[in-house]
Amino acid sequence: MTNQLEASFVTLAMSIASSAAMSLGLAPDPGTNKSAVNIDLARFNIDLLDMLQKKTQGNLVKEENDFMTRVLGDLKLKFVEVSNSEKSTDKKKS
Repeated sequence: MTNQLEASFVTLAMSIASSAAMSLGLAPDPGTNKSAVNIDLARFNIDLLDMLQKKTQGNLVKEENDFMTRVLGDLKLKFVEVSNSEKSTDKKKS
């Protein structure tokens, strides 16, 4: 028995959200197994999810809409935390 991913809206959103999480250093890169912060790439992926949510507004079932709202909220909060942490680290280096 094989586990095959279903091509769905949530799978697409999860893929983009995973990239954002990796860019925020919240999950290791599967290729290197190392965590690294790339704030610009994180912002790009969060912006992609934000655009996707806006473009699909009114066309999602409740579960999809709830998923997008929850994931975007979590990622935006983490983005602010990581961004602030990066800024304070940069100031300490100066």
